[in-house]
Amino acid sequence: MLRKPQPVLVVELFPEILEELLSLLAGLTPDEWDRPTSCPGWSVKDVALHLLGIEIGNLSRRRDGHTARDVPAQNWTELVAVLKDWNESWVESARRMSTPLLIDLLRLTGRQWCAYVRTLDEFALGGAVSWAGPQPAPAWLDLAREYSERWHHQQHMRDAVGRPGLKQSRYMAPALAAFAWALPRAFEAAPVEEGSTVTLTIHGDSGGRWTIVYEGRTWQLFSGAPEQPTAEAELNEDIAWRLFTRGLDPLQAQAQMKLTGDLNLAGQVAKNGLDHRLRHLVWEDFSPRRTLRAEAR
Repeated sequence: MLRKPQPVLVVELFPEILEELLSLLAGLTPDEWDRPTSCPGWSVKDVALHLLGIEIGNLSRRRDGHTARDVPAQNWTELVAVLKDWNESWVESARRMSTPLLIDLLRLTGRQWCAYVRTLDEFALGGAVSWAGPQPAPAWLDLAREYSERWHHQQHMRDAVGRPGLKQSRYMAPALAAFAWALPRAFEAAPVEEGSTVTLTIHGDSGGRWTIVYEGRTWQLFSGAPEQPTAEAELNEDIAWRLFTRGLDPLQAQAQMKLTGDLNLAGQVAKNGLDHRLRHLVWEDFSPRRTLRAEAR
């Protein structure tokens, strides 16, 4: 049965994952700070610096109304490249920061972010969340994207130093649900017939089933699944979050997925669908209020 997907409400979770992050970082040895992560070229410290950049950018732009120069990008590919360069330049310049100072700044900015999001109306309509589509989106979807980025980057650090991840359903399920909202845009270029359906099934306590339906030349997202979807991709929750956040090669992931129905269409979940759209958009620090414009974060 298909039904309207429920909002992903995460405001109460931001303080919890922040304290988990601060506790993790406070217990790292110098060697562990330098451990490589699945984020190419970035150590544990580099990922933490990236998270600090996210908090500084969000507070400056969203709360304080600060704007910087536009992204000089003419299309989606150029936008990804420019923002990747800006992320890299921030991390490179911030590496001079000591780890105790980094923790202090993450605590300061993280708590200010948590206080700020409590002032927002989660159901108010705002700008577009770029990875979900060009249409105006409710604030909760914007915040779910922000939550998923903080959650998955902390997972990358925990993986690198061998610490247990925040994989309890309370923390993981909202991230996976947020990822699912990228499905319609991920498949927008897929050549399909009217009425086609693609189901994503993620097994595990934090998983679920989501289906996109092609109607009126657009894809619409639903929770649940029809009896016989045109295509279905099944994978477990651990493979899912790694695939959707650049932590796993698409071909490796596809080898661990069950594909049924139209195999070419089902395979797009890993090969050209979520791999291209979702993994770039979860990884890159996009502003949800622009498509081809953003300020340096």
